[in-house]
Amino acid sequence: MICSVTKLAQKLISIPSISPKDLGCQDIIIKRLYAIGFKVKVINVNDTKNFWAFRGLGKTLTFAGHTDVVSPGQDKYWQSDPFEPVIRNGFLFGRGSSDMKGALAAMIVASERFVKKFPNHKGRLSFLITSDEESSAVNGTIKVVEYLISKNDVIDYCLVGEPSSTSKVGDVIKNGRRGSITADLTIHGVQGHIAYPDLADNPIHKGLPIILEILSIKFDNGNDFFSPTSINIANIHAGNGTNNIIPGSLFVQFNVRFSTEVSEIEIKSRIVSILDKYNINYSITWFLSGKPFLTKKGLLIDTVMQSIFYFNKKEPILSTSGGTSDGRFISLMGSEVVELGLINSTIHKVNECVKISDLQLLSYMYEDIMKKLLT
Repeated sequence: MICSVTKLAQKLISIPSISPKDLGCQDIIIKRLYAIGFKVKVINVNDTKNFWAFRGLGKTLTFAGHTDVVSPGQDKYWQSDPFEPVIRNGFLFGRGSSDMKGALAAMIVASERFVKKFPNHKGRLSFLITSDEESSAVNGTIKVVEYLISKNDVIDYCLVGEPSSTSKVGDVIKNGRRGSITADLTIHGVQGHIAYPDLADNPIHKGLPIILEILSIKFDNGNDFFSPTSINIANIHAGNGTNNIIPGSLFVQFNVRFSTEVSEIEIKSRIVSILDKYNINYSITWFLSGKPFLTKKGLLIDTVMQSIFYFNKKEPILSTSGGTSDGRFISLMGSEVVELGLINSTIHKVNECVKISDLQLLSYMYEDIMKKLLT
């Protein structure tokens, strides 16, 4: 017999909600939340679907997640249609099964069980759901956070359902994330015939030592919570593929993942100082996708760790590794934020899947956390 968490996960996976499209996933979730007494505020922005739902009054425990998924790529590389969920050998296959429609299903079913057992629970149980996490993230969670701040509303504790686990559900939880800033650098030269270099100005030749010096920057040594800040080239391009033309410009895209030991202002300053030292003609634009955030040990982390230990008989590892998450926006409200979700070994990959028993386990962990914080 297929459990209710799996059934809901299958229903959500069957909807091809490639970011930022939702295509009806949130309607399914909202209908189930209405049925157990939640009030729902829809906060859609352009093509992004968002909602804020809540039940009860007082200290607020929020479950945050997203209904959008990344593209599955070419279907021919999948063992089955990525949007036709299939169960094989105890695993549920489909795009979004781990990231993060499986966790969404676990949240909803856990809430239904919890409300049935504790209809008059203390505190406020809430959901913050978006369809713009896997793409630009400009019209999603941040817009709901801005709405809540405008209403002087608060989130005390937030569980983000991102796939934080590595080999067993709950073995790793995230209590923070590094910041991320991207630099789009163009070094300008003068295009010309490659046989007459004296009549041109090769931006690649000028740019190589600059790139190497930028990559050698040591921003910090990290700290007890974060690894050292890292800088990597994401994209580099010059020329049009022709072997007899010196290109007129060199484009390099850097991404810096940074700890709380350095600010985005310091990062910009150190990179620009190198560029200016070489006295070159360049242009640079910056995109800050998120600042680093950290939740130190407190009631939420203690509660989550207790629940995981109850089920796994082993404490989870606290980590800030990986990319960014929408927790970076929620942390702006001063909320305690923890990410607890499914195993991440197949996320964004062909044949993404989740173990059926893990869906059930995660839903029981979520329910136990609700019980500990709201009863």
